[in-house]
Amino acid sequence: MVNIPALEQMNQILHILFIFLPFLWALGTLPPPDALFLWAMEQVLEFGLGGSSVSTHLRLLMMFIISAGTAVTSYFIPSTVGVVLFMTGVGFLLSLNLSEIGFAFKHSVTRHRVGTKSKALPSGSEKQFTWKECLFYIVIFVLALLETSLLHHFAGFSQISINNPQAIVGYILMTLLTILWLLREIQSIYIFGIFRNPFYPKDVQAVTLFLKKQARLMKIGTVRRILLNLVSPFAMIAFLSLDSSLQGLHSVSVSIGFTRAFRMVWQNTENALLETVIVSAVHLLIPSTDVWWNRSLDTGIRLLLVGIMRDRLTQFISKLQFAVTVFLASWTEKKRRKSTTTLCILNVVFSPFVLVFIVFSTLLSSPLLPLFTLPIFLVGFPRPIQSWPGVVGTTACVCTDTVYYYQMVPSLTAALQSAMAAGSLGLLLPGSHYLGRFQDRLIWIMILECGYTYCCINIKGLELQETSCHTAEARKVDEVFEGAFEEEEYTRVCSINEHFGNVLTPCTVLPVKLYSDARNVLSGIIDSHDNLKEFKDDLVKVLLWILVQYCSRRSSMQENVHKTENKGEASLIILPALNTSPQTQSSEDTDSLNSETLDDWSDDNVFGDEPTIKTGKEEKDQLKILQGISVPIPGSVETQRVGDHPAGTVPENSLYKAVILGYPAVDKGKHQDMVYIPLIEFSCSHSHLLSLPEEWTSNCLPNSKMREMSSFFPEDWYQFVLRQLKCFHSEENVPNVLEEIAKDRVLKDFYVHAVMTCCFSLFGVDNMVPSPGHILRVYNGVLPWSVALDWLTEKPELFHLALKAFRYTLKLMIDKASLGPIEDFKELTNCLEEYESDWYIGLVSDEKWKESVLQEKPYLFSLGYDPNMGVYTGRVLTLQELLIQVGKLNAEAVRGQWANLSWELLYATNDDEERYSIQAHPLLLRNLTVQAADPPLGYPIYSSKPLHIHLY
Repeated sequence: MVNIPALEQMNQILHILFIFLPFLWALGTLPPPDALFLWAMEQVLEFGLGGSSVSTHLRLLMMFIISAGTAVTSYFIPSTVGVVLFMTGVGFLLSLNLSEIGFAFKHSVTRHRVGTKSKALPSGSEKQFTWKECLFYIVIFVLALLETSLLHHFAGFSQISINNPQAIVGYILMTLLTILWLLREIQSIYIFGIFRNPFYPKDVQAVTLFLKKQARLMKIGTVRRILLNLVSPFAMIAFLSLDSSLQGLHSVSVSIGFTRAFRMVWQNTENALLETVIVSAVHLLIPSTDVWWNRSLDTGIRLLLVGIMRDRLTQFISKLQFAVTVFLASWTEKKRRKSTTTLCILNVVFSPFVLVFIVFSTLLSSPLLPLFTLPIFLVGFPRPIQSWPGVVGTTACVCTDTVYYYQMVPSLTAALQSAMAAGSLGLLLPGSHYLGRFQDRLIWIMILECGYTYCCINIKGLELQETSCHTAEARKVDEVFEGAFEEEEYTRVCSINEHFGNVLTPCTVLPVKLYSDARNVLSGIIDSHDNLKEFKDDLVKVLLWILVQYCSRRSSMQENVHKTENKGEASLIILPALNTSPQTQSSEDTDSLNSETLDDWSDDNVFGDEPTIKTGKEEKDQLKILQGISVPIPGSVETQRVGDHPAGTVPENSLYKAVILGYPAVDKGKHQDMVYIPLIEFSCSHSHLLSLPEEWTSNCLPNSKMREMSSFFPEDWYQFVLRQLKCFHSEENVPNVLEEIAKDRVLKDFYVHAVMTCCFSLFGVDNMVPSPGHILRVYNGVLPWSVALDWLTEKPELFHLALKAFRYTLKLMIDKASLGPIEDFKELTNCLEEYESDWYIGLVSDEKWKESVLQEKPYLFSLGYDPNMGVYTGRVLTLQELLIQVGKLNAEAVRGQWANLSWELLYATNDDEERYSIQAHPLLLRNLTVQAADPPLGYPIYSSKPLHIHLY
């Protein structure tokens, strides 16, 4: 080795290089082996084989092997026509969304074997990929092969001149490129991101108005799709098939260059069109064969080199813009201007060296790393576009707000499909990032993969509880979008983007079906004495309506069972006697339990440290315990159904004895004084269809209290509700049946007992007008203590119905105060039916709240309290089609900030939550960018699985 000069020189260079390796590693420039391997595969796949970046590492490896195998196979095919057909066919097939097609095919085979109809797939593949699309791809495939073989076999292959067929196709491609560029630019709000598009609708906020104004642009988008997906690929295939390089014996360069070229025609049509036009223009401008470009390189390699130069030039411009933005961000930040002034001056003085770093980073296609997001630029280590561990969408910091992103993603995906197909979001490339904004929601969209008529994206949702940093940047995002989309009609036609230096460039607005969030202060409504007084009367009516509806639905489900059991027999029930039950504790003693002895349930506690949540949890725990108790509970009635014994052998004590009410628990072995109550029979044979469950009819209140509360029972409302029922479909004469049921006094007494006992439980021992604090606590499920509390909580279904009635009544009180009083019973019924069908009224923390959002209930309501302002608030979510503003982010700015985040956390181990690099900055959107990184580096609250969008 000593006698070989080259090895000696290499030995010296490596000695010097090894000294700097720890330093390069510390700066984050030295790549880990896995990142280097994946980056190299991605670069070769994209620029050497014509593929695209993909969504997972496994797909990258598989696609790389298949694509490399295609290039190798083409080299060994002896026939020139066979080579051209093979390259065209395989290039088309590999540019399709093979994973989705394979998944849909596998599911259809499975469905055929099972012989059942398939339901919609979770990924939506079965719904999206149909036989029409399969037929469309087959037709395109056959036409492409036919065109390639005919042109290659029959066309003349002379040297390049003005008159040869390839030159004519080149002119056609130039025209197509110009038209497609114009049609794409007029779809978005800004041209080149600087000048306002005069054709884009102005000051559009209503969905219907926007769609009406955008109809003309959508027609233009349809023309663009046809030119892009059908005309341009066949024109480029004609250009490639007419090339003279394919006539002779093919070499390695021809196999690699044309394999890539025929693949790029379908994989990335717009970029392939630009590259082909550049190569054709250079041919026409410099026709001499003495030039190295024309003499030594075939068309495939020229296209490959032009593709690399196009990509690197685009990266260089984006990196330069990002570097300037970081520089301006440091200079304009008033708090740190003194500390960053020196860095800014050094950047100006050593700007040539900064440009060298930018160029070096561009050549490696690695992120430009601003150290701590200061104007200190390093070259990040080369890494693939998917620079996060695992499959995208598998991790997210899930919280209660995640459900709102889950709900909106299907509609957002459909809107993105139309916008991307029309060209409103610009040129679609893997690694592009977009930011959507609506009210307090921020949607981060990343393109993972692109191909022929499809695009694979990931959608992330950022947190809704805005921190100070989050709020500052969100305000800037709103300002950027308002300046673009909410301009007045009299604004100049070609105005300039005032926020050009920002990393966010507005693109378009998307109509999406989602929930708008409105929060109102209820001062003057919930604390009004008149409203609260009406609240008590309305609660009785609402609770009665809910119980009747519940029993009618229950009877509809069990109608056949009731018919079988009760055919020809009178309905026997046990009525708790209100007058015969002896009371050892007087009603005065019970009424003497006032709120003075219940200090832990006073109105002052509503302002404490979350008393509602804590007490609510205890109530739920108590409810779970009560459900598991099988022994009689004091205050309940021990009953048995007549059907449990043979006819004529019913024990007398089993039918007529009841536990004495109001006493403490007594051991089963001891003697208990029993009171016998009469057996009552319904006066109407159909009353059993609306009878309450047996356990709900037990007594727990003193007779005097029950008689007192019974006077508040609205009998006219009871009669009206029964006559409005529509549940007896099997009965022939429904009006007469309902009339008979309404006259049944026994059934009415049951409802009086159940409704008034529930009301007593909800309001407690005090029979006064409820306070706002009382309303809030009961709304949250925390009931005051009373002798009926255990009676209600041990019946979970009745408890939930009573709570539901209480919440409906609160919403009714707010609606009456806002919209006016209820005029008659019919209007009240319509209002309650609307609550039942279109509303969910409850707590944001309820599981049913999330279910209602996912089921897309039209409206949701929740009551809350703001301790800072000392006011009660109402939150209303309304499902409607609204406009989401979307803008494109500088991809290199995102990659650079994510590279710095990785360097800080993994190399510098700086996990300080208040570090400078994650503080808000309106120009860089630092805080939002950090949030959007995949965990563990970032913390989005929602991250979707890869979503496949069809672009036709």
